[in-house]
Amino acid sequence: MARWPAPGRCKLRLAADLGRRRAAAIQARLCRHGLSTALRAQQQGLAHGLQFELVLAVSGLGPRAARRWGAHWPPARVVAQGEGRLGTRLQRQVRRAQREGSGAVVLIGSDLPHLAASDLLAAFEALQGRPLVLGPAVDGGYWLIGLRGSQPWLFCGSDGPIGWGGDQVLERTRRAASRCGLDPLLLRCQADLDWPSDLAHWR
Repeated sequence: MARWPAPGRCKLRLAADLGRRRAAAIQARLCRHGLSTALRAQQQGLAHGLQFELVLAVSGLGPRAARRWGAHWPPARVVAQGEGRLGTRLQRQVRRAQREGSGAVVLIGSDLPHLAASDLLAAFEALQGRPLVLGPAVDGGYWLIGLRGSQPWLFCGSDGPIGWGGDQVLERTRRAASRCGLDPLLLRCQADLDWPSDLAHWR
């Protein structure tokens, strides 16, 4: 899940402090890192008997421009995120993958400076025996969700809509999962990059 790295259209929290052009450059670098890491995981997965397709779900640009962006990252396939809140867009990607016959889906964002191929492989390996995998984020959200089945309640919370971007996203997602009898496997905790202070940990 990635937003087109155009000045003024991405990383608005960073842009308020660093300027729109620098924020967009950071977004572009994060996108490159996420895509190259996913490609490495895809290649390494073959050696472990794991085969998965890499899909780049984009927002912030039209279909033709999205295809041009995706052409720089073969064999990634480009699709649109569509409209709506984050939960709606996440669930849309899960449903699309299932319509196409995917047994398991792993979703990540594009603001993960410490993402490693081993993180993605661990998620896919876990989904061979578990219905849900979550990657806890330092800010109380999650940086990865992997699941088998549609399970739309995971994107709306157990007590109503999830306040995306808040510090209760992970907890409310776990609560919703628990009510449905799902016990998620938790991966390692990571920090995403949203605020200027987060840059101190990025090299």
